[in-house]
Amino acid sequence: MRALLDNLYRWSGALAAAFVVAICLVVAAQVMLNLIDRLATLFTGGAIGLTIPSYSDFTGFFLAAASFLALAYTLRAGGHIRVSLLLQHLPPRARRLAEFWSVGLAALTSGYFAWYTARLTYESFIYNDLSPGMVAVPIWIPQASMLVGLAVLTIALVDEFVGLCQGREPSYAGKDEDLLGDGGGQERHS
Repeated sequence: MRALLDNLYRWSGALAAAFVVAICLVVAAQVMLNLIDRLATLFTGGAIGLTIPSYSDFTGFFLAAASFLALAYTLRAGGHIRVSLLLQHLPPRARRLAEFWSVGLAALTSGYFAWYTARLTYESFIYNDLSPGMVAVPIWIPQASMLVGLAVLTIALVDEFVGLCQGREPSYAGKDEDLLGDGGGQERHS
C-alpha cells in the first residue's frame, strides 16, 4: 500500500511538472508568433495576425492544473509552508498534539474542498458550461484537474494522519531548517 500511495504522489507531481512545461511551450510558441508578426510588419508593412487562439486561457488552465496536482507531492516533500518556527520550540508531546491537530484539520478542510469541487465540476458538466475564450472549452475539464489534485492532497493528508496515529514521524519532518539558528530545530546528518 505504501508503494502505491508514494507512486500516486509522484505521478501527481510529475503531471504537475508536465503542465508547467506545457505552459512554457505555449508561451514560447506565442512569443515566436508575435516575433514573426512583428518582423512581417517591418518588412511588409502589415501584420499577419499570427496567434494561438485562447492561449492565455489555456495557460491559465494549465497553471491551475499544475498548482493543484503539485499539492500532495509538495506536502510529502516538506515544501509547504508550516509554522516550523513555533513547532521547533514546542516540547515533544505538545509538538505531537499540534501535528495531530493541524494534519487532521487540513485533511478535513481538503476533503471538504474536494467534495465541493466535485459538485462544481459535476454541475459544470451537466449544464455544459464553456469557457468564454475564442476556443470554448468545457469548463469541467480544467475543474477536473483541480478535483484530482484536491483528492490526492486529501489522500496524502489522511495518509499523514494515519501515520501519526501509528507513531510515525510525518513525511515532511526534518525537512525544514533551524530557522532561528539556535540549535532548536532537528539536526540533519548525511
